[in-house]
Amino acid sequence: MSSNSGIQIPSRLPLLLTHEGVLLPGSTMRISVETARNMHLVKNRLLKGTSLKSTIIGVIPNTRDPEHDTENLPTLHSIGTAGLAVQVVGSNWPKPHYTLLITGLCRFRVAQLLKEEPFPVAEVEQLDKLEQYTSPEEMSEAAGPEGELGELSQRFYQAAVQLVGMLDMSVPVVAKLRRLLDSLPRETLPDVLTSMIHTSNKEKLQVLDAVSLEERFKKTLPLLTRQIEGLKLLQKTRKPRPDDDKRVLAVRKGRVLPGRQFSLDEEGDDEDGDDTAVLERKVKGANMPEPALRVCLKELKRLKKMPQSMPEYALTRNYLDLMVELPWSKSTTDCLDIRAARVVLDSDHYAMEKLKRRVLEYLAVRQLKSTLKGPILCFVGPPGVGKTSVGRSIARTLGREFHRIALGGVCDQSDIRGHRRTYVGSMPGRIINGLKTVGVNNPVFLLDEVDKLGKSLQGDPASALLEVLDPEQNHSFTDHYLNVAFDLSQVLFIATANSTATIPPALLDRMEVLQVQGYTQEEKVEIAHRHLIPHQLEQHGLTPQQLQIPQDTTQDIISKYTREAGVRSLERKIGAICRAVAVKVAEGHYVTKSEAAPAESAPQGAEHGEGKRGRRGEEPDRVSADMAAPPDMPIVIDHIALKDILGPHVFEMEMSERLTLPGVAVGLAWTPLGGEIMFVEASRMEGEGQLTLTGQLGDVMKESAHLAMSWLRSNAKTYQLTNMVGGSDPLEGTDIHLHFPAGAVTKDGPSAGVTMVTVLASLFSGRLVRSDVAMTGEITLRGLVLPVGGIKDKVLAAHRAGVKRVIIPKRNEKDLEEIPANVRLELDFVTASNLDEVLNAAFDGGFPGISNPLPLPHIASKL
Repeated sequence: MSSNSGIQIPSRLPLLLTHEGVLLPGSTMRISVETARNMHLVKNRLLKGTSLKSTIIGVIPNTRDPEHDTENLPTLHSIGTAGLAVQVVGSNWPKPHYTLLITGLCRFRVAQLLKEEPFPVAEVEQLDKLEQYTSPEEMSEAAGPEGELGELSQRFYQAAVQLVGMLDMSVPVVAKLRRLLDSLPRETLPDVLTSMIHTSNKEKLQVLDAVSLEERFKKTLPLLTRQIEGLKLLQKTRKPRPDDDKRVLAVRKGRVLPGRQFSLDEEGDDEDGDDTAVLERKVKGANMPEPALRVCLKELKRLKKMPQSMPEYALTRNYLDLMVELPWSKSTTDCLDIRAARVVLDSDHYAMEKLKRRVLEYLAVRQLKSTLKGPILCFVGPPGVGKTSVGRSIARTLGREFHRIALGGVCDQSDIRGHRRTYVGSMPGRIINGLKTVGVNNPVFLLDEVDKLGKSLQGDPASALLEVLDPEQNHSFTDHYLNVAFDLSQVLFIATANSTATIPPALLDRMEVLQVQGYTQEEKVEIAHRHLIPHQLEQHGLTPQQLQIPQDTTQDIISKYTREAGVRSLERKIGAICRAVAVKVAEGHYVTKSEAAPAESAPQGAEHGEGKRGRRGEEPDRVSADMAAPPDMPIVIDHIALKDILGPHVFEMEMSERLTLPGVAVGLAWTPLGGEIMFVEASRMEGEGQLTLTGQLGDVMKESAHLAMSWLRSNAKTYQLTNMVGGSDPLEGTDIHLHFPAGAVTKDGPSAGVTMVTVLASLFSGRLVRSDVAMTGEITLRGLVLPVGGIKDKVLAAHRAGVKRVIIPKRNEKDLEEIPANVRLELDFVTASNLDEVLNAAFDGGFPGISNPLPLPHIASKL
């Protein structure tokens, strides 16, 4: 579109080759001059020229890598931009170079290269007009009857207005951009806006090559549309904030409007003022309590007077941002459908009736009284029984946000209360951070492993939790960083622990303790088939049509490969089975239908274990290559395949094997991992009446051993107990060695007294203790049996070990109500109030020396 009127550029132009970008008409760009040709051009034309024409040069985009420039002039691009050198800045460090500020005027076409040295000069043909731009109405008339050019111009202008409208008009830079759209003729807008928005050099080069105005609109309109869609996506993928557009604009400083019309930095102070005003609006709109609002307004007033260069500026700004983001009045509405909550809890967790009943009670009271303060529940039980997952299910049942805070190993009270703002790197505590994360003031907070808090020189975090977990105080919890009260009364706190022994009494007093006991074998089987097996099949890419684990196999896994209160080891064993089957499926290995069938469906007369279910050393039947078929499914795991995958049995029923000699009995112990059976052994030899104790025993266990020995010595005649030399004192001329196997495990507690008495009575009388009896209870010097704790865990451990009779203290009879009915039916309980009843139940036919053996007070299924 050559011109015969208006200002003309010189017909001969020196050429500046740039690889840093593409200069478009109407835009301004800084260009670094380092190559020899460009350096000669600057020295000979720009620095020596005095007229306007002498400062007009041609800028040609050079797509060649400058590191590979040679002495030969590269092939020139046919289209370039005539530019006016506005500023020339030179420097000698680290090497001589110049920086040019050039404003683009119009396009030109290289007609003929006149010379190459010392810098290229070419004869050019002007393509754009410099003034006397046509109006939009004239362009529409010039486009012909279809008016395609006018339509493109209007569409481009509307897109440009939409782009500017998506930015914050309160920012001076955006306001000036809007005025630019109204003041410039529309035929110059494609070049100007292309230089402002985010585009690649290749796309700018295509716009530069678009000589026709119609083609130029077609090239730039998709670029503008892409920028608008990008801003829309950015607004959707993050929280809307009033100053977002301004921040996006600030990130793009230096290329949104690069210098031709105005400077981007000239309104910096106004932007800071707007930023403070936006923050003030946020503070007033956060709906925070009056004391917190007063503190924020005071800090905001200090912030306005503070220069940004001060270190305290950032600290104060971060503090105000946190105060604004905290959910002072934001909350979720509880789901108070009791029936739906019961269905959710039953589907997520099998058994745990006590826990689920307590949650439903909370929901019912919440439905009747909406202002109920959140209770402080503490789930105490062995690992792997589902304490953490129950907390997650409670949050889902209530429809609340869930946040877990791991307290294991925390030894700094600042983790709970936060740091004071006077310290470098100060931050709020985990409670306030959790509220900021969930965004509501009534979430479910799970304080995991509260029994594993530590102490250090930085304070006691357990003591810092006292205010958090006190329903009467946490309505005004004060974090050191905030230094204002925050209401935690609507938060539902759930703590988990393996044992209450290490929880400070003051902290334990503030929580409602709910014991989460271990599972019975039947419950584990049900949990495995409801939850664990489907979950592991999904995790390993298998389906029930490919792998089946019968209930008999699951029972074998539970009894012979795991011995735990929870189900974590059980899930790991199921995962091992899934991995073994996944290998067979992935390799294309398959078993025949007869092999894949369960053991019950084997033909009569087949020998036990005859089927080939993937055992080592045996190759399954295969078909020929031309008759290849997928594996016969499902693969059923029986006891043979189970042994092949998991190896030999880890646990065996060793009760009868261990009780083949006098001086051995089975006790019941409680550990943080659940209940365990514990063998106690005794032997005697000639000596001086000394009692030796081994097995890593605590002081309480040692006292119980001396107590048992003293009681037997005082009642030796009554029970016809003799020593090795025939005297009445069992210890005369005899040394006694009492041993608790697994000596590497520390043992302590008041529940082994009756077991030690039974062991010593068996040793001195020469009679065997019944091989199906286990016992627990503490004794006194007079022979009374005292109650102990952990009865349910101990009884479940005895049930897992195959025990048939359990001796417990009389005063623990009430604890049997918590034991599942099927376990009570399979066990024979004996409640004893004195040692006579214990010895009478521990030996077949009673114990000699008891003149009138009392009938055993059995606890039958009436419970």
